[in-house]
Amino acid sequence: MTPGIKPLVAGNWKMNGLNSAMDELEVMRDQFKPGLSAKIDMLICLPFTMLAKAGELTSRSAVKIGAQNCHKEIKGAHTGDISIEMIADCGAEAVIVGHSERRTDHGESNAQICEKAQSVLHWGHMAVICIGESDEQRKQGATLDVLKKQMTESVPGSADNGEIVIAYEPIWAIGTGLTPTVSDVEEAHQFMRSYLIERFGEAGNAIRLLYGGSVKPSNAAELMGINNVDGALIGGASLKADDFLGICATYQ
Repeated sequence: MTPGIKPLVAGNWKMNGLNSAMDELEVMRDQFKPGLSAKIDMLICLPFTMLAKAGELTSRSAVKIGAQNCHKEIKGAHTGDISIEMIADCGAEAVIVGHSERRTDHGESNAQICEKAQSVLHWGHMAVICIGESDEQRKQGATLDVLKKQMTESVPGSADNGEIVIAYEPIWAIGTGLTPTVSDVEEAHQFMRSYLIERFGEAGNAIRLLYGGSVKPSNAAELMGINNVDGALIGGASLKADDFLGICATYQ
C-alpha cells in the first residue's frame, strides 16, 4: 500500500453477464458496508449491455460502475463503437483501457490507448490503464523496459478533470492461476512509482497502482500488502460476490 492513497478494488467481468442475472452485483452492492467503503473504493467494470441497469442498481450505493473499453471520439460515424459520453449516460464512472486482451485481440497500440484514456479523463472520469509483459518478454528480462514503454506511450501527459489509475497485469498471470513472486510485484510497482514521480513530480505519488493477475481471496492479503500496490484489478474472481467481497475484506 501507498500511504495516503485510498485503495481501489476493481472487477473486470470481461464478456460475461446478462441483464437477467444481476444477483452477484446486487450482493456486492448490499454487502459493501459503510465501514469497508470508507476504507476502499469498489469498481465493477461490466459489458456495455449491462451498464444502464447496473447504473440504476448502484446509483444510491458506494459501488462504482465502469466500462471495459471506449472510442476516443465523443460521437460520430463510428459504427459499433461506444463513446465515453454514452458510458457516462448509463451512470458509469470509469473505463478500462489497454487491457492485454484488447491489445492482443484487436491490435490496439499504445498511441490508441493513450487517445482513449485522454477522452475518458477529459470527461472527468477514471481511466484504468493496463500495462504488462508477456511470458516471452519476462523470460528475456525485458519486463521493466516493456512497462516503461507502455507507460510512456499509453499514459496521457495530464489527468485533465479525471483520474489516472495504472493496473499492472503480467499477461502470463491473467487467468492462469500463476502469480509473480512478492519480490517481482514489488520491483514492478516500485519501478512504476519511480517513473511516475520522475514524469509527473509529486503528483506521481497520488496515482493508484493496481495489481492484476490471478488475484483471489487466498493470496489477496499478501499481494495487497506489498509496497506501492494500491488495490487490484480482478478478472474471474470478480464474477462471484463471495470471492470478490473476500478480496475486499483484506482491507477490513
